[in-house]
Amino acid sequence: MTDPTILVLSSLAAGEKHGYAMMEDIEQFAGVRLGPGTLYGAITRLEGKGWIAPVGVGGRRQPYRITGAGRKYLEEQLDGLGRIVRMGQRRLENA
Repeated sequence: MTDPTILVLSSLAAGEKHGYAMMEDIEQFAGVRLGPGTLYGAITRLEGKGWIAPVGVGGRRQPYRITGAGRKYLEEQLDGLGRIVRMGQRRLENA
């Protein structure tokens, strides 16, 4: 799974983080290293959609949090991925 949207939202579901902390967290839980351009592009898109929001005034290490809409979107996406994983596992068992 390398979709930056799902990775960033999953990272923020565990709590507020700034960009570098998100990169480290994503690498730890997903084994994927997002480059700064990919990460900050995703942050900009997610903020524009209202799925994440900045916390506080900002600055060099601006923390973000997931919003209610972002949480709902993440839950829907993870549910869909779960169905795909379960189906793939069943098909492998029967292969």
